[in-house]
Amino acid sequence: MLKFHFLLFFFAFKIAFCLPAPYVTRISCGAQNDVRSSPTNTLWHKDFGYTGGIRTKANRPSYITPPLDTLRYFPRSEGPDNCYNIDKVPHGHYSVRIYFGLVKEPSFDNEPLFDVSVEGTLVYSLPSGWSNHDERAFVETLVFLENGTTSLCFHSTGHGDPAILAIEIQEVDEKAYYSGPGFGRGTIFRTSKRLSCGDQNPKFDVDYNGDRWGGDRFWSSIMTFGQNSDKPISTKSTIKSASVAPNFYPQALYQTALVSTDNDPDLTHTIEVDPNKNYSVWLHFAEIDPSVTDVGQRVIDISINGNIVYLDIDIVRIAGGVNSALVLNTTIPVSGRILTITLHPTTGTHAIISAIEIFEVIPVESKTLPEEVKSLQSLKLALGLPLRFGWNGDPCFPQQHPWSGVDCQFDNSSNKWVIDGLDLDNQGLRGFLPDDVSQLRHLQSINLSGNNIHGPIPSALGTITSLEKLDLSYNSFNGSIPESLGELTSLLTLNLNGNLLSGKIPAALGGRLLHRASFNFTDNAGLCGIPGLPTCGPHLTVGAKIGIGLGACVAVVVIATCITCWWKRRQNILRAKRMAVRDAPYAKKRTHLNHIQMTRHHHNGHHHEHTRTAVENGPPLLV
Repeated sequence: MLKFHFLLFFFAFKIAFCLPAPYVTRISCGAQNDVRSSPTNTLWHKDFGYTGGIRTKANRPSYITPPLDTLRYFPRSEGPDNCYNIDKVPHGHYSVRIYFGLVKEPSFDNEPLFDVSVEGTLVYSLPSGWSNHDERAFVETLVFLENGTTSLCFHSTGHGDPAILAIEIQEVDEKAYYSGPGFGRGTIFRTSKRLSCGDQNPKFDVDYNGDRWGGDRFWSSIMTFGQNSDKPISTKSTIKSASVAPNFYPQALYQTALVSTDNDPDLTHTIEVDPNKNYSVWLHFAEIDPSVTDVGQRVIDISINGNIVYLDIDIVRIAGGVNSALVLNTTIPVSGRILTITLHPTTGTHAIISAIEIFEVIPVESKTLPEEVKSLQSLKLALGLPLRFGWNGDPCFPQQHPWSGVDCQFDNSSNKWVIDGLDLDNQGLRGFLPDDVSQLRHLQSINLSGNNIHGPIPSALGTITSLEKLDLSYNSFNGSIPESLGELTSLLTLNLNGNLLSGKIPAALGGRLLHRASFNFTDNAGLCGIPGLPTCGPHLTVGAKIGIGLGACVAVVVIATCITCWWKRRQNILRAKRMAVRDAPYAKKRTHLNHIQMTRHHHNGHHHEHTRTAVENGPPLLV
């Protein structure tokens, strides 16, 4: 027996201390250093490398906002859509909270209005007056994150610049707020209302880091649940169990409750909501009323907007005893702006409740094909797209905020959104068109006319078989027209006029002119090969052109070498002649003297004397 208890203790210790801690990251937007906030000394990481925008000082709009002094705002000049992209977030179920602030400068609009999306799904539109209401100064969602990243985007609506004070991403239990088959994968829960029944004060910050799957949540206090003055009950009893995700809910939530009065045994509460939406309603109970000690002493019916959703709820029986938690959940479609919850006792004289949570159920939007998003990001860099375009987040969603110049359609085969049109004409673009554009394989129309895009036309465009219109007119494209464009059998409009193109028009394109296609190749001085353009010379392949070019280069080098050698030889000859002319008189004199000396040495004796006499006296007389 002792051994058994030891093993039990060992496994309990191992489970308690070896399980990985839940992932959590908190970002103090605009902060240049890590900061800690009171009263819980919570760590908020510095804001670096997540997004664009501008850092500045912050005004906190309400007491529930974390006590942080900086924020990041996004001026309209940086585009209508700006995102925080947070990497290395493990797969799991998360509570994502975004806090809003006010720029601490009198020249700024003190209350910007904008939309917020999580993973491409619009979850919140800030209402007018949000900075004066505690529950509107932040948005909280429960969402499954599966791609290793989190994208939180802020969409301008024309009234002020979005300003973000802080972001918190905290992992919660996989089964927390489990609402049935398919739970979580196709929906996002956005917190609409939390009520802590019987509390004197709101319960914000009561469980900061308080339990394994917890986190700070804002619970409004409620003391007037019905028309009459209701009776609050509080207790310090330990809550033993809960029927749904017991580790997620703080025990303090069940230590207070509201009990109806003798004059009005029903408990009724009305909550204002947005119309034409579905709401997930969570009702928390714990039988902490000392007057109820056993099963069957209190049984209640629960109705929402006049429809009974739960019959004969005996808290003690379902929860397994007194001081035990019970959580009930149902989803209700609401067409109007009011959601009314009524608790009616059928056994006993009073109804009781500990807390209420109401979440708006938001369908998760289908995303754009990842390879097409990547291609657009490459195109953004290659074309030097101005900041005012934004192009952040998902190109097609939220539907209210698609990327400027991008057209989308839903692809049933992949169950994703795809890009079927690019319209970026006359935008002052100065880059080049990358080969990655071929990844946009669902494109039907491309219009990049009236810019200053340079470089060759990518031959990869010929792989976009769905392309019907290609307008690259009035740019600075150079080189030849790719042969691959002739393979676009769906192409009806091709405008390449007003560029620097050269070479022969591909034969396949020339032949298409007779099949109701509209092609324009004018204002390209180097193009040839179809009626209306100059006649082309012998058609040379690219290899032949390269060979001719190399041969011409070699010939130039040989000719230059020959000319250099000839010039040097000629210089040597001229130098020799000049030296000969300069030395001629001296050479002639030397030759004459040598001749005289040689003559004198040749004669001797009488002959020598005779010769000298003859020379001196002149020729002899003839006898």
